[in-house]
Order: sequence, then C-alpha cells, then structure tokens
Amino acid sequence: MATHGELEVEIVAADHFVWSGAARTVNARTANGQIGILPGHAPILAILEAGELSVDPVNGERLVVGVDGGFFSVDSNRVVIVADNARVGGSVTPESA
Repeated sequence: MATHGELEVEIVAADHFVWSGAARTVNARTANGQIGILPGHAPILAILEAGELSVDPVNGERLVVGVDGGFFSVDSNRVVIVADNARVGGSVTPESA
C-alpha cells in the first residue's frame, strides 16, 4: 500500500493483470494529450490513447507499458489503469496482442 506522498497504482488489461505497486509518478497519453500524475493530483477520469505509459515506482526502475486504449482514473492518490491490451516493455499492436 502506498504511503502519503506516493501513488498506489494498478494496471490491468482486459484479460490479465499487468502490475501494481507504489509509485512516484505516472505518465500517459490521453484523448486530450499527455498527462503526468503526481501524489495529490485532483480526481480525474480519462480515456487512454494507444501508446506507452510509464510508471516510476518507489522501488525499482521505470516501468514502460505499451497499451492500445482504455481508460484511467485518479482519486485519493490511487491510479487505476484499465487497458484493452497491455504489455510491459513494448508496444501493443494487433499482431502482437
């Protein structure tokens, strides 16, 4: 569980779990452009565009996840990302999904 000053992040795809943990930042591309989420961010619900999102975990190296759409929500330092398809470390294309 994330502490004050951290984000609690959960990433899932339509058919599998991808990643969860405490993070310092989350960056993603939305229908309205690129967005960066830091602790204390206002609540938001946004449509996720195809591309890469990144998570800077509290422990460990930056995580890059390729997604091909979905949505994400932010509320009370909890970030939930639900992608149609997702793959850690690479892009998602119809051929590889």
